[in-house]
Amino acid sequence: MAEDEKIAKWESQVRKGMLDFIILMCLAKREFYGYELIKRIKDIAEINVSEGTIYPLLNRLKKDGLITSKWVEMESGIPRKYYKITVRGEKILSGMKEAWEKFSLSIDQFMEEL
Repeated sequence: MAEDEKIAKWESQVRKGMLDFIILMCLAKREFYGYELIKRIKDIAEINVSEGTIYPLLNRLKKDGLITSKWVEMESGIPRKYYKITVRGEKILSGMKEAWEKFSLSIDQFMEEL
């Protein structure tokens, strides 16, 4: 595997590993429906997330009590399922942010030593 391919694969794995964290951060700002969330993640985190990836993640987060969902009727078109972070989800997100800050600082220390 070429160096560029190896780096791209590693970067993709890191970004995908952060999806729970990214989803909760998005939902902490406001409610999103599925496709809108996919677009937001692609625009901000530059991760191409498919429906086959995002909906199982949303279902797992819902099952874990971190988010809720509701159907909203649209004036035109089909209803949309909107997702919202729960109080438990906000607490978990706060812990994730703390863990990320510690991890990020430790990675920065390694990079300074190079």
